Amino acid sequence: MRSGYKPAARALTVIADTQMHLMSDSEAATARMDADRVPDMDLNDASLYVNRELALLAFQERVLEEARDENNPLLERLKFMAIVGSNLDEFFMVRVGGLMRQVAGGVTDSSPDGRTPAEQLAAVRDAAHDLMGEAVDYLRTTLVPALAVRGIHILDYKDLSDRARGNVNARFEELIFPILTPLAFDPGHPFPYISSRSLNLAVLVRDEQGQERFARVKVPSTIPRLFPVKKSSGSVRKDGTVPYKHTFVWLEQLMAARLELLFPGIKVVEAHPFRITRNADMSIQEMEAYDLLASMEEGIRQRRFGAVVRMEVTKEMPTRILAILMQNLEVSGNNLYVIDGPLGIDGLMPVSRSIERADLRDRPFVPFTPALLKEAARENGMFAALGSQQFLLHHPYDSFSPVVEFLEEASVDPDVLAIKMTLYRVGSNSPIVDALLKARQNGKQVAVLVELKARFDEESNIGWARMLEQEGVHVTYGLLGLKTHSKISLVVRKEGRHIRRYLHLATGNYNVVTAHLYEDLGYFTTDPDLGADATDLFNFLTGYSDKREFRKLLVAPNLLRSRLEALVRREIAYGKDGHLMLKTNSLVDRSMVKLLYKASMAGVRVDLFVRGICCLRPGLMGISENITVTSILGRFLEHSRIYYFRNDGNEDVYMGSADLMPRNLDRRVEILFPMENDEHIRYLRDTVMDTCARDNLKAWRMRPDGTYKRVKMEGSEERISVQDSLLRMRERSAEAEKEQAWGIF
Repeated sequence: MRSGYKPAARALTVIADTQMHLMSDSEAATARMDADRVPDMDLNDASLYVNRELALLAFQERVLEEARDENNPLLERLKFMAIVGSNLDEFFMVRVGGLMRQVAGGVTDSSPDGRTPAEQLAAVRDAAHDLMGEAVDYLRTTLVPALAVRGIHILDYKDLSDRARGNVNARFEELIFPILTPLAFDPGHPFPYISSRSLNLAVLVRDEQGQERFARVKVPSTIPRLFPVKKSSGSVRKDGTVPYKHTFVWLEQLMAARLELLFPGIKVVEAHPFRITRNADMSIQEMEAYDLLASMEEGIRQRRFGAVVRMEVTKEMPTRILAILMQNLEVSGNNLYVIDGPLGIDGLMPVSRSIERADLRDRPFVPFTPALLKEAARENGMFAALGSQQFLLHHPYDSFSPVVEFLEEASVDPDVLAIKMTLYRVGSNSPIVDALLKARQNGKQVAVLVELKARFDEESNIGWARMLEQEGVHVTYGLLGLKTHSKISLVVRKEGRHIRRYLHLATGNYNVVTAHLYEDLGYFTTDPDLGADATDLFNFLTGYSDKREFRKLLVAPNLLRSRLEALVRREIAYGKDGHLMLKTNSLVDRSMVKLLYKASMAGVRVDLFVRGICCLRPGLMGISENITVTSILGRFLEHSRIYYFRNDGNEDVYMGSADLMPRNLDRRVEILFPMENDEHIRYLRDTVMDTCARDNLKAWRMRPDGTYKRVKMEGSEERISVQDSLLRMRERSAEAEKEQAWGIF
């Protein structure tokens, strides 16, 4: 037993096999019968479910609230505003695009909440339009003026002083004019291709004969959207004043003001910005694809020509120009979004990142590295440290460097025989890929599963795959019809007359950039059973295998769903003594929602920490009054998945890459791995999830109607933020290590 809990004597007892941490078939059957004794209600009732698309937009509304939150530093608020814009782009490219395809295909099947695709499409269009309007209005009326007070000015071209205007005009002619390409539209020139998410100017010109003609000028993405007029490297004075200004002008306005240079001898009548978003819901017919790599490359090319799912224009756009755009881009009125402000607010991100104003940013921190791993990197090496104990790393509070060092050391260690790992999103200039290439050059056996279908990372992954193949790395692209989403690396090392398997398992990607931005968990272990499971998993992924049972890993699609359901049913058997804590990004799967409803009806306490989409309604009397749903938003993206089952004191805790969605449980290769160390379990239970439950600064609580309310402090209640608490904990640990190194202890 773990954590000091004592199992209570019960008439109905279902005890897990504590060695395997999985239930036997007989125990699972008992738990299933007990779960079925819960009073039968119509849990298919549409009123019990939140629409997943509207839930996703509700999450974007919470992100927007971070931009509105005056407790956040100003440049961080600008960052959140840019994230809203980027997230909405992806929502239209994928979710709205998918709904439009269903409607065009005549699909009328209802979602769990009872809406047809057409009804969902109408609802999300209205909600998205309102959200876009709210975001831009807040940017224009509140955020931009607040930045100006602190010395950062985002100006319209017409508001520039004569001196500033002369300065940017000169820089326009030097830096921007040479790369612009006006494209005419007339009987001799077809309507130009407009790329997705590009910002453009629709230009109306009049020739010497008085005939009006249309042209399009693309706003170059290689030039900052907010073009600098004047900037400085100064900081805030002690008296709070700002010695220098950062001043920017919207690039499209600067271009519109200087269009006469592009159309010499012709009068520019007017110019207005517009922006389109194309359907990126790419489907790959793998059954017909002999070469998945070539098929993916073709799919990416086709995505660029997807149907327009959204066209954004400003309210100043005249009807005659709008008609030209809508007719030639085949845009219906339903897909037109009129915005009172700048288009494409994702373009704010470079400014939020580039301005060096510490007073307007989150307090910096140095990720913590456990002393044993730090010393290992300097002295005996990573394998000496990893062979002596298990390590649980919580990023970004804990450094991602040990993961990189683990693979780098493996690439040069003469005793390492093989490295196997999965790559989902690794980013550019990846030291992980560099280590794999070095390992192959040093004669190691290297096998990598590169998931080509990682949405919007396809091109990057194709590039890595080709580079690895050229160096002789064994590269595979996963299983037919399944996306490989698991995060795992395995190093096989010869030690004396035996081999030892070193394993890193994670909830997040092997991406050194997002490891500083995403909250994730990583686990180093040499557990023989997990090592053997990892070997079986890679054989399953790269060869021919019908492997369905694993020693400790829960693997989708064959095992994960049934095991999770059995673990929930076991808590149902405990009734009021049962306790579930599930931390995930999304809860969409209807079968899991119904089972959690049954758990609540049996008296089980269910604490759900769902960052994004939650289709379950908590707090419904007689159904879900024992369920709470909490969404945490903060400076880091909550990304880890933790599944806790109290089991009458014999706690089972799993972590991994899988959300509670049909795609994760049924259509992806996912893994959950067990936590068996008492200290690690206490950390996850008490320090992470319990603090999430007590967060009163960055937490939102879901209400029975599916809306969210920010958790507020009560009276003299202690201010608690789970992310701030974990940062302070690491700072205290680092300070203690420093004092110990200086002999203070």
